[in-house]
Amino acid sequence: MADNALIGAVDALVREHVLPVDDEHDGDVDAAGGEALRLRLQALARERGLLTPHGPTDLGGLGLGMVDRAPVFEAAGRSLFGAMALNINAPDEGNVHLLDHVATSSQRERYLAPLVRGEVRSAFAMTEPAPGAGADPTMLRTTATKVDGGWLVNGRKWFITGADGTGFFIIMARTSGEPGDPGGATMLLAPTDRAGISVDRHIETMDRSMLGGHCDMTFTDAFVPDEDVLGGVDEGFRYAQVRLGPARMTHVMRWSGAARRAHEVAVAHVACREAFGSRLADLGMMQQMIADNEIDLAATRALLLEACRELDAGGRASESTSIAKTFAGEALHRVVDRAVQMCGALGVSRELPVAKIAREIRPFRIYDGPSEVHRWSIAKRAVRRIAGAG
Repeated sequence: MADNALIGAVDALVREHVLPVDDEHDGDVDAAGGEALRLRLQALARERGLLTPHGPTDLGGLGLGMVDRAPVFEAAGRSLFGAMALNINAPDEGNVHLLDHVATSSQRERYLAPLVRGEVRSAFAMTEPAPGAGADPTMLRTTATKVDGGWLVNGRKWFITGADGTGFFIIMARTSGEPGDPGGATMLLAPTDRAGISVDRHIETMDRSMLGGHCDMTFTDAFVPDEDVLGGVDEGFRYAQVRLGPARMTHVMRWSGAARRAHEVAVAHVACREAFGSRLADLGMMQQMIADNEIDLAATRALLLEACRELDAGGRASESTSIAKTFAGEALHRVVDRAVQMCGALGVSRELPVAKIAREIRPFRIYDGPSEVHRWSIAKRAVRRIAGAG
């Protein structure tokens, strides 16, 4: 596990500098200062040697593996702005991991190094309006057509997290085949100011803590030179697996921190509040909610660490990350929902941080694969494994 001193240092940074501004602005990153806030908080993390703890050491990161990331990311996740402060926010965190494993030396210098240093943000442009790529990435419709010296990208993307103000995009585009084909996708790197790339609007969503929003954007003959192809041509879906499993688990880490904070706030509340002749914490129904929260948090952590150990050992961990993500998405939502209930009217107010955590954690059951898609995948594997053995 990560060094206790490192975890303590992250916890201190979050308590002293991040939670106060988070709570003051109810988790609304734009109201709290947006990009200026990111730069200020990351400067503090940099001074304390905490910036980009998962980044490669040769570029200034701390090089933490998946198991070691878990308690560090959870400590940061106690604040909705904590991941941003440490440069471990989605999608940057997953893009650092992907670039570290796939990028060429020149791509590392141009794209990965400034991302690790916190000089720029990044976005991963895959999701498209129906009938394009979404939970089923093979429906990819954005195209990259070969031309002299590179590729011309055309298509529409939406719900692209962090797109507004990003420094560069990792674009998933179809270079062969037709929508529905299991192959034929390629990842391409492009700076935001490249001609033909347009961030058109923010799609208003219930969450407010993600810097750069969730955007609708278009690519119109955007040129990407051959040297900015990330990985192999037509190998994009395969390379996406490098990012996918770890990104699922780092989401679990961060949201575990937020859910744990909501739980602790609620337990502290019922331990002090008296009603019906006793503390609320002494009532059986309240004790059941507290116990169920403890169980969900412990089970989430156990499944998370099992998947992280498999990833650290070099496995794809497709099944274990699907199981952990599905369980965590629902279990952590239950934890926060119970916390709201335990706090009563305060639980739906700005007086406590519980309501904003409930608002922000709900989308976790949808992004990085809805629970239903993961269940479908888990069931298919089980049928192959069990029926095939018979």
